[in-house]
Amino acid sequence: MLRLLSIRNFVVVETLDLEFDSGFSVLTGETGAGKSILLDALALLLGDRFELRQLKPGAERAELAAAFEVADHPGIGAWLGEHDLAAGEGTLLLRRTLDAQGRSRAWINGRPATLAQLKDIGERLVDLHGQHAHQALIAADVQRSLVDAFGGFTALSRETAGAWHAWHAAVGKRDAAAQAAAASAAERDLLDANRRELAALHLSADEWASLSQTQSRLAHAAALLEAAAAAEEALSESDDALGRRLSALIAKLAASTAHDPALADVVALLEPAQIQVDEAARALRTYRQKLDLDPSELARVEERLAAVHDVARKHRVRPEALPALLADTEARLAVLAESADAPRLAARAEEAAALYRALADELSAKREFAANELETRVTETMQQLAMAGGRLEIALEPLAVPASYGVEHIEFRVASHPKQPLGPLARVASGGELSRIALAIQVVTSEIGEVPTLVFDEVDAGIGGAVAATVGRLLQSLGTRRQVLCVTHLPQVAAFADAHFRVTKRGDAETVRAEVEALGDGARIEEIARMLAGTAITAKTRAHARELLEQHRRAC
Repeated sequence: MLRLLSIRNFVVVETLDLEFDSGFSVLTGETGAGKSILLDALALLLGDRFELRQLKPGAERAELAAAFEVADHPGIGAWLGEHDLAAGEGTLLLRRTLDAQGRSRAWINGRPATLAQLKDIGERLVDLHGQHAHQALIAADVQRSLVDAFGGFTALSRETAGAWHAWHAAVGKRDAAAQAAAASAAERDLLDANRRELAALHLSADEWASLSQTQSRLAHAAALLEAAAAAEEALSESDDALGRRLSALIAKLAASTAHDPALADVVALLEPAQIQVDEAARALRTYRQKLDLDPSELARVEERLAAVHDVARKHRVRPEALPALLADTEARLAVLAESADAPRLAARAEEAAALYRALADELSAKREFAANELETRVTETMQQLAMAGGRLEIALEPLAVPASYGVEHIEFRVASHPKQPLGPLARVASGGELSRIALAIQVVTSEIGEVPTLVFDEVDAGIGGAVAATVGRLLQSLGTRRQVLCVTHLPQVAAFADAHFRVTKRGDAETVRAEVEALGDGARIEEIARMLAGTAITAKTRAHARELLEQHRRAC
């Protein structure tokens, strides 16, 4: 549950630290004092989007922090462990900063966190019912989500939606393949002809380079032979050959070493050169013997090069790219063959449809059971909210065409008194009745949830008198099982709280700030008296306020 909320430079709050306990707590104050600002700050800590207008005027940065006690909630601890954000000693710390440039940073237990992680953990920590929750209740998707959440099969609902999208994707592929069958056939014919032509060429990845080198050698064979012969003669065959002159020079220097041994080093340097010259002469001789002057081989090679050039020119690629083009053509043919496999695509579509139908049928069965239980419990709660004889019915109407959310349309139908026929919630309920029905639904659905903290932001709007007292009693009862925070303007509701906070706005024409204080018994009487009578507080209104608090204590 929420233990501490700390706010700095947020809207009209400069500095605020609030400590909360278990049970039922209320926040009250005059209209415009900033009661809902506290809940807005909490919502930002739980992953809501930040708007620049929420930064206190003149401030460079807002900072929000909250501490939650989570030792009794193993699911939250497991989530933290999975994300390597484990809490120390059962405490979870959330922190978020917001600056004037619109940047936002967040931390969970001191470690950087994403907005998605804040939202994810926030859904496990706090269930926040906003001021306009009763208005949202008339939307079909909200009603459907309520049934799914009440039954505890939201995950099954998401899985069903995923199966629906997969089914429609498979049908789309099947139908697209059928529509493109003629075009695909023409493309396959062209690609197959290209593949046969490229395959018939039998060009390997390195053949082009080898052919080009061979053609160049054969085309210049005579010149190569002439150059090799001249080089061999200069090295070893002529009377003035380099090899012979080098041999004579070495012999003369070797003889001179008898007179000066220092020449032996020069001889040692020349002898390897003589060996290299002799080997080069022998290599040239071998090269001349092997050099091919066969014109027919040259003709064959040039014919092969011309064939490769022709195919490359036809397909508008470089000759060396032809092997890769063949591989790409074969791959595209394989894709077309698969897409043209109508029976296979139809089978896949049927398999996807069968999976969707199985999940949707399971979802329908669970929705029917959950709807019956929810409508029974909400109807019971309505009797306590000045709607005696009223009832809620949750209708599950089959859809003509299956949808991503299932095979039925869910509609909340209500009658506020015994003689009124059931009708859609949006058309039958008045504003006040809708608010009370929404509160009944919220109380019932909150009882079965696992979220430790429930926040109600003026959901008691539009009610008063005995009904308001009943609302207070319901919230107090809920507070015995969960932590409940409620922003309220009703003294009857505030009197049932275990803890009471008053929000006030102070300042002058230039500076406005909101302050919050925890109220003791005496201050609570004054605040409830103000809520009862406004500014004209009398001894009578104080007595009435004291009586409300005493009635609350007796109810405990």
